[in-house]
Amino acid sequence: MKNRRVALYARVSTDGQSVENQLGELEAVADEEGWHIVQRFVDKGISGSKGREGRPGFDALHKGIVRREFDLVAAWSVDRLGRSLQDLVTFLNELHSKQTNLYLHKQGIDTTTPAGKLLFQMLGVFAEFERSMIVERVKAGLNRAKAQGKTLGRPRVGLAIESRVLDLRQKGHGIRSIARALGIGNCTVQRIVRP
Repeated sequence: MKNRRVALYARVSTDGQSVENQLGELEAVADEEGWHIVQRFVDKGISGSKGREGRPGFDALHKGIVRREFDLVAAWSVDRLGRSLQDLVTFLNELHSKQTNLYLHKQGIDTTTPAGKLLFQMLGVFAEFERSMIVERVKAGLNRAKAQGKTLGRPRVGLAIESRVLDLRQKGHGIRSIARALGIGNCTVQRIVRP
């Protein structure tokens, strides 16, 4: 359907990643379909497991949906929207209550069709399952490392560095200047001066 008012949503989990690829592909689809992009919503460096309140772009998108500013929300993939099946289904229900549809580029889903609605719900189940599996693997790995007597966390600096940190701090140097002078992180300095 031409002339749809579309909102694009993109999210990346870390600050080192870029949303440009996601937005570029969605803009190309919008251009090809003749959709009018009303707004772009972006969350950078935010996990999909965070709720709406933890993702400002996603929250603003919700507010636009409630105000019926869009006919369609386009996202690159289902996992950009969230990882919890319950959250995804709630989001889909909110969209449909406001006569707004969803397009997921990677999965080729358009919820204007019954098949698209069903597939969206199935993808949500798989995204939640994948997230649970990742969490379980990480926990198992940490438990195995602890059982093998491995020290977890960042390695500590040597006693000589700790001594220099304390000495510089007593001389009135700030945390950042100490970190710069010794080539260590601010958090490391804070941990040493505030045991």
